[in-house]
Amino acid sequence: MRWRNVPKYRTASEEETIALGERLAGELPRRGVVLLIGNLGAGKTTLAKGIAHGRGAAGHDEVSSPTFTLIHEYGARVYHIDLYRLDEARQVATLGLDELFDRDALVMIEWGERFPELMPRERTEIYLRACGDDEREIEVREVKNASRR
Repeated sequence: MRWRNVPKYRTASEEETIALGERLAGELPRRGVVLLIGNLGAGKTTLAKGIAHGRGAAGHDEVSSPTFTLIHEYGARVYHIDLYRLDEARQVATLGLDELFDRDALVMIEWGERFPELMPRERTEIYLRACGDDEREIEVREVKNASRR
């Protein structure tokens, strides 16, 4: 696995995390997969709100965690997936992720790191870590040639 460009950010509020997502939206590839990686409450969905808004796909209040529905589609160009409630790769495989990966869209996946064998070899990984009540440390990694595909 090779990492290029590892920018690190720190946000001090939900609003700052959303604003960072809006900024990252313009820096992320137009088409690709972004894994949002962090513990519960790390700010994955909050960052996704900013990214979707920055892409012009949804307003902040329209983006919510797809924990129970598994996949939210915002416009025709942004997908937001949450794999938290799935335990086995065969369950994930039934979602048709490969079809989504082939679309001309940005696919954001929470908890995707639990199923590395199903993720594309080239992707962006965004690591979020809570450092206090509202503070977050966020690291963006562009991954090339990872295991799988």
